[in-house]
Order: sequence, then structure tokens, then C-alpha cells
Amino acid sequence: VGQCGNQVGCRFWDLALREHAAVNKKGIYDEALSSFFRNVDTRSGGDGPDIYKGKICSLKARALLIDMEEGVVNEILQGPLRDVFDSKQLITDVSGSGNNWAVGHKLYGYQYQEDIVEKLRRTAEHCDCLQCFFIIHSMGGGTGSGLGTFVLNLLEDEFPEVYRFVTSVYPSGEDDVITSPYNSVLAMKELNEHADCVLPIENESLFDIVNKIHQMINSGKLGSTVKQNSLVTSSAGRRFAFLGQLYYFINTIRPLLLLNCLLLSARFEGSLNMDLNEISMNLVPFPRLHYLVSSLTPLYTLADVNVPSRRLDQMFSDAFSRDHQLIQADPKHSLYLACALLVRGNVQVSDLRRNIERLKPSLHFVSWNQEGWKTGLCSVPPVGHSHSLLALANNTCVKPTFIELRERFMKLYKKKAHLHHYLHIDGMEQSCFSEAISSLSDLIEEYNELDATKGWPRTDPSRLKIAV
Repeated sequence: VGQCGNQVGCRFWDLALREHAAVNKKGIYDEALSSFFRNVDTRSGGDGPDIYKGKICSLKARALLIDMEEGVVNEILQGPLRDVFDSKQLITDVSGSGNNWAVGHKLYGYQYQEDIVEKLRRTAEHCDCLQCFFIIHSMGGGTGSGLGTFVLNLLEDEFPEVYRFVTSVYPSGEDDVITSPYNSVLAMKELNEHADCVLPIENESLFDIVNKIHQMINSGKLGSTVKQNSLVTSSAGRRFAFLGQLYYFINTIRPLLLLNCLLLSARFEGSLNMDLNEISMNLVPFPRLHYLVSSLTPLYTLADVNVPSRRLDQMFSDAFSRDHQLIQADPKHSLYLACALLVRGNVQVSDLRRNIERLKPSLHFVSWNQEGWKTGLCSVPPVGHSHSLLALANNTCVKPTFIELRERFMKLYKKKAHLHHYLHIDGMEQSCFSEAISSLSDLIEEYNELDATKGWPRTDPSRLKIAV
């Protein structure tokens, strides 16, 4: 949903196709492909019936593209992926939301509600086993934050039993949208109430990751060059330029979070498969505390850099360092509620267990969940590499991100700056702002209460006493 969501989504489908092309050499429509794509026979005119086995005819992404500006969606439809998206699964307008959450949520939301519900149902009906919905959006703009959270509400109403995962791009302090603190806090209230899992990503953290990879390439190490025809090379085959296409690369990191490990169990087999429902079940002990800090290692797998593989144990250590987080946070010195490790490639269960035992003493878990680990293992490695790791942590280190967002919101709200742009929209009242900031403050307080328990002695469940 929105400009950012569709740019990231386009890269997601591009990378998904490239990865399946590298694995599926025979060009057969198999179960791995069916998780993300329909195989459509177009010979009979129109969409035609789906083909469940046999050779690939025409792949259509299981996706709905929504934006209240036509620009990004038109670019996608004129690009190399134009045939992947069903023309009946697009919802666009021409004027945009003007960086105004109220326009996206209150105005366009109700205007396009029936159209969105109809297209969601049509997409869902093509699925044999509907596991979850993913929403990709930004928090700072108007369409992504406003209409994105409106779609989240619709999903809860129409498909209450299906998990709702959200990938949210949070604005930085140097954001170019002045009203982004308002949009983000208003969207946060909706995420608190209607999402099952939220994977926050910060642009500042992604800039830091890009700089690290850039330094790695310029370090002079043997073979540390970007591979030609790699996953981050454009479809035209030209080599990726780190400084000239910075946002292009950042929009590659975000979908890799979803693609590289998180959605593996739906596509490839492994000795320890973990589906998305298990992530929510195991990592979210309290309904509102569903914000998961993510880290990807090794970093050079993101850029397909030809450097020798680092030791496996180092990959696990990196996953818990602040340099590898997709938000600016330090989970190692904060409190863990639970943690999931999703590994792909040539890694054994014994490697997983050994590294968990090695890292446990240096990590702080809540006293009532000292063994709060969930693991997943996929045997299919990332393209061009031997292994990779995604760590998902439900950790109190997300709190500083929310505190900074609240501070930026209050600087504007104390002066009632820009409020009139929101309040002239039907259904938008000043109470929406006070309720949103109250919801965010309550969330921060819940994290504070957990942080206060850090260092408490471990509590073992009392054994049953048997009367003789």
C-alpha cells in the first residue's frame, strides 16, 4: 500500500522470481512456486483457469497493489514485471493523500472500501490454504499509513481467523515529510489494535547497513566485488552502483527480510520447518507487544558480495549485535521476551543448539521465559551462498524508537501545528490524536514494566505436591 509499499513489493516479487528461477531449473509449476504465484492458462482468453501441475504458462502474483497516486504502479506496469501482476488486482487514484493520514484512512478508505474487499476476496479464493496476509507500507506518508491501516482493519473484519503480518517502514529524524510524526502515531494505534505481528524497519539503520557493505567492497579484500547477474543486479543486467542507486538497494534489503528466511517454510522443505502462524504463537506472549526486531546475517549476502564465508558461529554472534539490526536498537543489552532463529543452507540442528547454548549467558530473557527460543531450519541455501540467518526478537529494545516518535509528535502537537489539515476531513476529530498518543504511551509503559524486571531471579514453575 502506498508509494513505499509498492516499491518494496516490486523488488520482493523480482527477487522471488529470481530465486525460484535459480532453484527451479525445469520450469515446472511446483508447490514452492504456488505459495506466491498462480499459474494461469491465458489461451482461452481473459485470465483463464489455473493450472496446478505441469509447465509454467503465465505466473500471476498473489498480490493486491494499492496506491492513491498512479506513478509507482504505472512504472511497475511498464517494467519487466508487468505481466506478473493481474490488472484486476490494482487500485489507484490520481491525486494522492497529500502526506495526510486522515485522507488515506477516513477519505480514501471509505471511498474504496467495497473495491478493496472485493479484490481481497477474489485473491483469497485462488488460495488452497490461506496462511496469512502481509501488508507492506510506510508509516510517514498519507496512503501507506492511513489507507494501509484501513486495509488492516478490513482484513480483521473479513478474515478474522487469518494472521495479519505487517512490514512497516518507520521515518527517520531527517524525514522529508513534516507531518510524518502525526501519520506514524495515528498509524501506531491501528497497528497496536489490529495487527498480529509487526516487523518495524528504519531507514537510518538501512543506510548504516549500506555503508558497511560499501566499505566491505572497497576494503581491498580478495574477490570482494558485486557479482554480475546477482539478486541485486537490475533486470537489465547492469552492475549495481551503491551510491547512485542507494534507495534501490535499500528497497532490496526490506523484501529480503520477508524472502530470505521468513517465508521459507511456505516454499522450501527443511528439517525444522516453521510456518508464520508459529512465529506469532511463540514470539507474542502479550497481544499488544507484537513488534519484532529483525536482523539478517551475514550482511554481504544482502549485496551478493564475493567474499569468503565467515565462520558459522560468527554469523550467530552477528545476529545479536546492534550493527545488524534493521532498526537502530541494541537487543543484546535489553530484555528478550522470546527469540526465533530461522536458518537456511548447510547448517545442522546441532549447530543451532550449540550456538544457542553459547549465546544464552550473554542475553537477558524475562524471568518466566528463560527458554524462549524458537528455531527453523531450511535446507535450501540463499542463491550464491552457503547459509544465512534471520533472527526475530521480541525485545524491549524497540522502546527507544517509540519514545523518539512520541517526542517528535509532541513537538508538533503542543503547538497544534498542521492540525487543521487533518480536522477538515469528515470523521476526523482532535480526540483521534489524543487517543493515538495515549495508545503509544501505554505501549511504552508496558515495555517499561518489563524492563523493570530485568535482573530478577529466574522463576521455575512449582512442582505439584502429591498428597500421600
